[in-house]
Amino acid sequence: MSYKERLAAIRSQMKGEGVSAYIIPSADPHISEYVPDRYKCIAFASGFTGSAGTLVITQDFAGLWTDARYFVQAEEQLANTGFELVKLQVQNAPEYIDWLAARLPQGAVVAFDAKLISVALAQLLEQQLLPLGLQLNSERDYLEPIWQNRPALPAAPAFLLGQDTVGEGLESKLGRLRAALKIHRADYHLISSLDDLAWLFNMRGADVKCNPVVLGFALISREKAILFIDANKFAEQDKRLLQAAGVALQPYDLIEAALANLPAGTSIFIDPRRNCFALFKQLPASVRLVQDTNPTTFFKAVKNEVEIANTRQTMIKDGVALTRFFKWLEENIGQVEITELSVAEKVRAFRAEQEGFVGESFDTIAGYKAHGALPHYKATPESDVALQPEGLFLLDSGGQYTSGTTDITRVVSLGKLTEEESIDYTLVLKGMIEGATARFPKGTRGYQIDAITRKPLWDHARNYGHGTGHGVGFFLNVHEGPHVLNATPTPIDLEPGMISSVEPGIYRIGKHGIRIENLVLTVQDETTDFGEFYTFEHLTLALIDTTPVKKDLLETRHIDWLNAYNQRVVEELGPHLSEEERHWLKEKAKAI
Repeated sequence: MSYKERLAAIRSQMKGEGVSAYIIPSADPHISEYVPDRYKCIAFASGFTGSAGTLVITQDFAGLWTDARYFVQAEEQLANTGFELVKLQVQNAPEYIDWLAARLPQGAVVAFDAKLISVALAQLLEQQLLPLGLQLNSERDYLEPIWQNRPALPAAPAFLLGQDTVGEGLESKLGRLRAALKIHRADYHLISSLDDLAWLFNMRGADVKCNPVVLGFALISREKAILFIDANKFAEQDKRLLQAAGVALQPYDLIEAALANLPAGTSIFIDPRRNCFALFKQLPASVRLVQDTNPTTFFKAVKNEVEIANTRQTMIKDGVALTRFFKWLEENIGQVEITELSVAEKVRAFRAEQEGFVGESFDTIAGYKAHGALPHYKATPESDVALQPEGLFLLDSGGQYTSGTTDITRVVSLGKLTEEESIDYTLVLKGMIEGATARFPKGTRGYQIDAITRKPLWDHARNYGHGTGHGVGFFLNVHEGPHVLNATPTPIDLEPGMISSVEPGIYRIGKHGIRIENLVLTVQDETTDFGEFYTFEHLTLALIDTTPVKKDLLETRHIDWLNAYNQRVVEELGPHLSEEERHWLKEKAKAI
């Protein structure tokens, strides 16, 4: 069935039930960013494979609302599907709601599947559409009837991590959570978000590609902790450990009944952004609601000393793998055929040599020349191109290790750079240095670091359409909240122990793309008469190419930082490299 035929089949069902508009978000019942194959609904319906977007279908229009990271990709993938790209003005904003409000007549029905819509989004739809006389139907799944051989729910094994890896036992984490529930005067707490579950129960798995999480729900009370999960995923020893910690295992699909049977007069804490509307609707009217961010989201964001120490060791492993890759690339470019796809395979192979490697933390972005201008580009057999000894090559990749999660972007010169390429590279590097070396007072938020990072680019009338950075999990999701470094005024302070990326960029469609990314740890700096000040420790350890740098665009402090950073890379990675590899790295890291 072609995408146009799928669209026609959806419209036929809509027409038969009097539905004027149908919303398909990028989500699953856990409101995940990255979803299991069973819930790749947007890709099934339209062919678009990006991780962020929303489809809206009416009888005379079908559109994909997505942000600047995916504009070029969406244009290509939506060609001849019947869907059109609608460019978001603000990343992640549900701008299609205003579009629906302006176009649908009074009495029109807007439908969606409540399992794929967060509580917060459903409430927003109600607030904005119901007063206009529009109706909502949250019980419609128009994909299931036409999705032949739809993937089943994943059944990958799950396992528990020891305290020597994560630094805190399950009982301690449950204790902290219950203390937070007491403050919020909540009797129960529903957790659906898979990264929160993984952190709380010290469990990891492989139910979602690149994210070591396990499908499940948890219902926590002052006395009990129930984990709704396929118990067959665990080895018997892990089941006993969970039981000893007071955790009961129940089947995954019993969560709805458990919520429907909560005692009258009790209260439940729910994160409206991380729980689906379908579960929310199961709650009895007699149960009082407490709606706020999951306490575990804040706990998880601040890494403990064990997690930080393990992450530092992980960065050495990752740096060794990348050093070997870039040495291999330099020595083989122009000698053998190297393509974007073969690069991704080679990078993975070098990482796989490192102890504790589990897999990639996201699909590798290997973009040569013009493909580097697509921030979330993923090479396919159709788009794959061979690298030549000229121009810029962008590699954004990361690894999942049992000792931590990495995410790093480097751009290297393959030869014969233009003046524009060198200037853009230097400004991006300057922005990364500015943001990642900032000293800032306690209470600083991500949007302030975002502006500091962008200023060197703004000074030259350049900018980028994505955020400057995101939180990163510990052997968990590579994108982790609650903090984020972007222009939105997210009210989350940067705290010591938080790991973030700093990744400015410049993208020239049809020419080149540049992004340089390090992961940094917020640390205490000094206390003065003006209060506490924090700064960042660079965790990422991998050479930054100095070949494209135009020194006249940098101040002495930027040059000094770059030279010192590359020298630190040599010193920390050197003991783990062969003599030949050390020699190559020392030569590449020579001071400029």
